[in-house]
Amino acid sequence: MPSGETKTPNLPSFYDINAITIDGHTVSMEKYRGKKVLIVNVASKCGFTPQYEGLQRLHEIYGESLAVLGFPSNNFFWQEPGTNSEIQNFCKLNYGVTFQMFEKIYVKGKYQHPLYKWLSDSKLNGWNDKTPSWNFCKYLIDEKGKLLEYFNMRTAPEDTAITRHLRNNLTNSPIRSFN
Repeated sequence: MPSGETKTPNLPSFYDINAITIDGHTVSMEKYRGKKVLIVNVASKCGFTPQYEGLQRLHEIYGESLAVLGFPSNNFFWQEPGTNSEIQNFCKLNYGVTFQMFEKIYVKGKYQHPLYKWLSDSKLNGWNDKTPSWNFCKYLIDEKGKLLEYFNMRTAPEDTAITRHLRNNLTNSPIRSFN
C-alpha cells in the first residue's frame, strides 16, 4: 500500500444477519437485497402502538420496493409482555398487519439481538451509534444494505422524513399521497 494511504476495514454486512420470524422460521436479511428496509422495534401496550396502522399503509403502498420489518421487544417498561403467538394475533386483529413480524427480541442491553447490535454500532454499520430509546424507533436501510437513517419513536411511519426516501420507488400504485 502506498505511504499515506490507510486501508478501510470491511464492515459486516446487513445481509449477513439472520432473524427468526414470529412463526419460527429463520430468515436472512439477504432476502431483502434490492429493497429498502424499514426496521421497527414494536410493542402492543405503548402509546405509539397506533403506528402499526402507518407501518401497514407503508407496506401496502411501497411493498414492491420496501420491506417493513417489525421486531417486538419488551425492553421499555414491559410494554410487550405477550408471547409471539399473542403478539401476532394482536397485530392481525387490531391493525391488520401483513408485513413481516419477527419473534420478540432484546433491542438493547446484554442480550441485544445481532441485528440491533449492527444497527446501533457505528463500527459495524458505518455511522450510527443510536440504540432505540423507546418503542417504535425506526432504521431505514437502502437497497444495497447501507443504513440510511435512524428515526426516533416520535417520527410517524408516514412522515415525509421517511417517505421522501420511498416516493421515487412508488410504482403503478393508485395511491400517491397520504391524506
